[in-house]
Amino acid sequence: PDLVERLISVDISPVSTAPVSEFSAYISAMKSVKIPDGLSRSAARQLADNQLRPVVQLPQLRQFLLTNLVEVEGRYVWRVNLEAISHHLADIMNFPIFHKPYHGPALFLGGSNSPYISSKDYPEIQRLFPKADIQHITGAGHIVHQDKFEEFITAVLNFLPPP
Repeated sequence: PDLVERLISVDISPVSTAPVSEFSAYISAMKSVKIPDGLSRSAARQLADNQLRPVVQLPQLRQFLLTNLVEVEGRYVWRVNLEAISHHLADIMNFPIFHKPYHGPALFLGGSNSPYISSKDYPEIQRLFPKADIQHITGAGHIVHQDKFEEFITAVLNFLPPP
């Protein structure tokens, strides 16, 4: 805690989120994407987008996932380690048990259309982060900064001290 001046948590609570997660389905869909060699970047992204569409129905979420599609030595691969993520998803989606709170300023900034910061999480947020300010950006989903960029930046800048 003494190394952190202030904390911003974007659309995640200090609780287990496994029950509401669709990430394992998204990871499986990403792993199953097949792109032939020699395609242009735009054609590869369009093909991957089409293959992800049945599982990842929100266009903005597909576009976010596609930012991880990169060309390496003429082949398209995922920048993120999907194997490691899929094998450790339960660990990633759980939050460790802490007993000592963080007493610095904290902002929990969620999307109003996302289940990852809900009122049932408020007691644990307040226990671990007694100075927490909990805000939701109307109309944003889990990828708050992509869904409502200007509102996200405004909330972050309002939380940070002036330069």
